[in-house]
Amino acid sequence: MSSKAKEYDTYKVEQEAQDFWEKNSSFEVTEDLSKEKFYCLSMFPYPSGSLHMGHIRNYSIGDAISRFQRLLGKNVLQPMGWDAFGLPAENAAIENKVQPSNWTSSNIDNMKSQLRSMGFAYDWKRELSTSDPEYYKWEQWFFLQLLSKKLAYQEEAEVNWDPVEETVLANEQVVDGKGWRSNVEVEKKRLNQWFLKITDYKEELLDGIDSLEGWPEQVKTMQRNWIGKSEGMTFSFRIKNNAEIISVFTTRPDTIMGVTFLAISPDHPLSIKVAKKDKKVEDFINKVSKRKRTEAELSKQEKLGIDSNLIAMHPFSKEEIPIWISNFVVSEYGSGALMGVPAHDQRDYEFAKNYKIEIKQVVSSGGLDMLKKGAILEKSLLINSGEFNDLNFQEAFSQIEKKARELKCGKREINYRLRDWGISRQRYWGTPIPILKDSNNNLHGAKDLPVVLPSKVEFSGVKSPLPDIKDFRYVTQNGKELERETDTFDTFFESSWYFARFASFNSSNAMLDERANYWLPVDQYVGGVEHAVLHLLYSRFFFRCLRDLGLVEESEPFLNLLCQGMVLKNGSKMSKSKGNAVDPNNLIKEYGADALRLCVLFAAPPDQSFEWSDQGLQGSSRYLKRVWKLVQEHIDAGIVKNWSFKEPNKEVITLRSKTHKTIKKVKDDYLRRHSFNTAVAAIMELTNSIPKKFISKNALQQERSAVDEAIKSLLIMLSPIAPHITHQLWKELGNTDAIINESWPEVIPELLIDEILDIAIQINGKLRTTLKVRSTFSKEELEKVAKKDKKVRVYLSDKKIKRVIYVEGRLLNFVV
Repeated sequence: MSSKAKEYDTYKVEQEAQDFWEKNSSFEVTEDLSKEKFYCLSMFPYPSGSLHMGHIRNYSIGDAISRFQRLLGKNVLQPMGWDAFGLPAENAAIENKVQPSNWTSSNIDNMKSQLRSMGFAYDWKRELSTSDPEYYKWEQWFFLQLLSKKLAYQEEAEVNWDPVEETVLANEQVVDGKGWRSNVEVEKKRLNQWFLKITDYKEELLDGIDSLEGWPEQVKTMQRNWIGKSEGMTFSFRIKNNAEIISVFTTRPDTIMGVTFLAISPDHPLSIKVAKKDKKVEDFINKVSKRKRTEAELSKQEKLGIDSNLIAMHPFSKEEIPIWISNFVVSEYGSGALMGVPAHDQRDYEFAKNYKIEIKQVVSSGGLDMLKKGAILEKSLLINSGEFNDLNFQEAFSQIEKKARELKCGKREINYRLRDWGISRQRYWGTPIPILKDSNNNLHGAKDLPVVLPSKVEFSGVKSPLPDIKDFRYVTQNGKELERETDTFDTFFESSWYFARFASFNSSNAMLDERANYWLPVDQYVGGVEHAVLHLLYSRFFFRCLRDLGLVEESEPFLNLLCQGMVLKNGSKMSKSKGNAVDPNNLIKEYGADALRLCVLFAAPPDQSFEWSDQGLQGSSRYLKRVWKLVQEHIDAGIVKNWSFKEPNKEVITLRSKTHKTIKKVKDDYLRRHSFNTAVAAIMELTNSIPKKFISKNALQQERSAVDEAIKSLLIMLSPIAPHITHQLWKELGNTDAIINESWPEVIPELLIDEILDIAIQINGKLRTTLKVRSTFSKEELEKVAKKDKKVRVYLSDKKIKRVIYVEGRLLNFVV
């Protein structure tokens, strides 16, 4: 390298690029709503204090997509904000004896500095924080609109209580029977709570999944399962010597004649009534109630029960059926009761075996001893079912439904697993629910919004201080003394609409304005699969509510969803608690942000997890240094001002062909598959394909031009992934505009060839000329070209061609 070529100073290069972008407001989006748009969004972070490798990967993916779309000429919006409310900040503030607002603000400042150091192309003027009253003012307004439309309501209900966090959790926030953050078993309590009627949209949310063509099938399946639509029948079982009825829902009405017991949940009204009279039943209920009764947990637990000593009457046969109180029945789903068909349900089978309850087969099977191995689950012809014998499932369903209607003991129904979303939280650090109560317990919406959360409070343990703040709790509105609601919103309330507020970030008169219909829906959303139900389902629900309020036109908030894989270390997800976390700050200082971005995008396809490797980062760093050296040597050999490709030699055509094939492939990798790892591999391959002899002052003009074309194309293709080094090298190549303002290189179709071949053209075995043609030429195409060549025409004149011999890739011989 000559004295003119410069060494690669990572820190200097990256700092200068970041200063340039900030000084020139490079990422601020124009309000030109006539231009084709692209809205790319990565799920905004909780301000925990510092970025982890999961953040780095997530945001590197989103930034690469955004920068690529900008190269295509789109008006690209890529905003960033902070999911700032929530228990972790509150708990950390209590532990460190500081205010949650101060703790959160400090963490935001630190993480924002880290994001800037990575060179992510965010439009920072749109930055939002969910703990900002100017943000949550609009969700308080939104809540009051939902209340007026009867989509929000308050009622006493059995809820999931986290004893560590001392707050209610939604069903979706209970994972394997434990709090999603505390990881301790939740308890059951009855509390007055606020709910949103997401169930009013259950069918639309389910049907809409089919339109989500850009979503992973795994996520769509998880949402379908959570909504849990099932078609079946509800049967009414009368209790012997009693006027009460137990209703049960089943998706297998064809097995009605195989019912040998009923099972009800421990908290079923009938169970509670029996427990008051029977001490053994009371003790059993107390015992099993201490265990979590979610479906996930119950599938693992031993199936326990106690005979209630009550008898139900079979609706068709009038046979007497025992009623058991069982730990595997949950009240949250269905009626809290089920019909036990042990021959055709594995759970019922295990229970019946344990308690020696009759097992009656009513569906035929392939073998006589099938029941000895377990329940027969397949649908087949009915047996032991009286008038329904020999009917298949559909026929039986129809005939059984008809008879149930005649006997007025059953009807066809559609059931859903989805329940209304409980949004009340009994903690401080969240959006105040804008509701006031008068002395007669009448509820009133707050008139003056926002209802601002007090910024300075005193804690006593983790208990919310809001009920003890008289100035907050008691207010006067319209001349009346009112008591304010002291619960706060679940933080998923804030994160379920933030993507829409970015579009109308500075609207002071409305939650959303006309810009929302320009930017929304989000074209590309990037986030973890752990949000498949919670955040994504709530966001889809909120977007439909916004639509029905006339604030947006579409129904789905996210057209395309990319769920990135995890970054692993020693085979498990990186975390501080496991002691396998890698600090991105140290890596940026040692190797630079570009090397880190390149490493996480090159390691694996974005939707797959990968094992972190220091060697991989070192390899990325070495490659960038090689690119730097290559470009510096090219500059040292003399900047090419105008390309010239007159009568190119074979090596020039080969390099140009490689360049344009790479442009085509990398565009497809970015655009269609987001396959950044294969895009990087192709760019590296192009880098290695540039002949060293072309990087010389003595090289031919066409050779220097081919190198210049290859290097400039390489830098543009690499810029979405490694924006700092490409920014600097583009400038040093003498370009007047920044690379971020460039366009994606145009492909020349004629150069999308595998190879240029020298084909010998013979006449009666004698060489007459040599032609340069594409390797993709067929024999017929080659004949046409050869016949037009003046050296061949002379020998073919007035001659009759008897046959043509073609040796592929080598020669064409005319026999005349």
